[in-house]
Amino acid sequence: MRSSPFAVMLTASLSASMALAQGFPPAADFVPGTQGSRNVKIVSHLPLGGEFTSSDLEIEQELSRPYIYLSRMLVHGTDIVDIKDPARPQLVYSWRVGDADLHKGTGAMDNKYFKLKGRYYDVQSLQFGQQGPDADAGAHVLDVTTLPDTSRIADKGYIRFPEGPGGFHNMFAYKHADGRVLLFTTTTTHNVNVYDMEKYLGGDPQQGLIARIPNPETANGNTRWRGYHDMYVGYDPANKRDVFYGAGFVGYFIYDVTRPEEPKLLTSIGGAGIDVAHTFTPDPTGRYVVAETEYQYAPLRIYDLKPGLDGTVKTITRPIGAWTARWQGLVHNHEVRWPYVFVSGYEDGLQIFNMMDPTNPYTVGYHDTYDGPNQKGFGGSSVFNGAFGVDVRNADGLIVIEDFRTGVWAFKMEGFDGWNGHQWGLPNVSSAQDWDNGPEGAPKPQKTS
Repeated sequence: MRSSPFAVMLTASLSASMALAQGFPPAADFVPGTQGSRNVKIVSHLPLGGEFTSSDLEIEQELSRPYIYLSRMLVHGTDIVDIKDPARPQLVYSWRVGDADLHKGTGAMDNKYFKLKGRYYDVQSLQFGQQGPDADAGAHVLDVTTLPDTSRIADKGYIRFPEGPGGFHNMFAYKHADGRVLLFTTTTTHNVNVYDMEKYLGGDPQQGLIARIPNPETANGNTRWRGYHDMYVGYDPANKRDVFYGAGFVGYFIYDVTRPEEPKLLTSIGGAGIDVAHTFTPDPTGRYVVAETEYQYAPLRIYDLKPGLDGTVKTITRPIGAWTARWQGLVHNHEVRWPYVFVSGYEDGLQIFNMMDPTNPYTVGYHDTYDGPNQKGFGGSSVFNGAFGVDVRNADGLIVIEDFRTGVWAFKMEGFDGWNGHQWGLPNVSSAQDWDNGPEGAPKPQKTS
């Protein structure tokens, strides 16, 4: 999960030849008014109330649809914030599960939106324990096409998965090169589920589950954890294929999912220091990846996938670079907009680093959204506190953070007014999807009768 009270452990030693970039001083060293670097400006801040009830978030990419979808864990729901005026965010809609007090577990954790046949949908992941109702509910879907008119938001019900009670922790919504809108979800089994959302919304939910992506290690019983924690899916224009990048607790696994019904393992990452492989994001070329492991002191590691993708090695074991904001802390979720990586750094708030040279990443900006004491986080004396979710709107470079304690924030970084990969001589590939046209450079899907 994206914020679990996992045991605090020391990281394995890194190669002496690998650069470990250190960020700015910890919050305790700041004086009032200097919680951020001068190049990162606060656009707005909206407190949400209730500690540890704010988790991940998703911002729509179209400027004409200025909405942020907020996961509200423990209170089990979704909030929608209108940022038509980014300086004056407005909470306009809230959905909560019925009989919330009877539902056990963290509940709402991850949020994704997608567009299908001219309509917009928001999907909220859910995790409920077996001792309460809806243990088989993996996610909840809202039709949010009519926004800003909230009176006509339509409840499309739950995505249920009885085979894996406990729900979906993370998800990734992807416009596949073949034209399908696919939702990839973690499960409590050894697999990632893949849903065709047109089939699901078409009235036959059982037909919506079209594929499963295995974890080759946990399926063999090699770990106390099962399946996957997080994932990313992107198009590889150089090789004309859709690629799945999965953080699978004991390692990271890369599959060709051009035909998701027949996933093909391309390569993997393993080795020392990987315990609770957590979040995994490639650069636009798919060669370099940023990998997080979920324990205190662990930096974000950067790996070169080329030896594995070329077949030189089966499993990549050595990172080529690493970065952290503060060695005593833990850097968490991240969004890659090359050369920048935008990080929700738990106790260290928003952090931004440059990975143009992946062997020597360095901090370029920050703002501490959490000004409380260290190691007083979720589950007790942990670092799981502060900035949790992060997203970036490519059209104008707006950066949004959801903080466990302080709510939702919007920022701008000087000189970053939007992102398009072509401006950097790279494929225009990121977590943001072109829902109307599909991946850039992909063959046009064949029309079906």
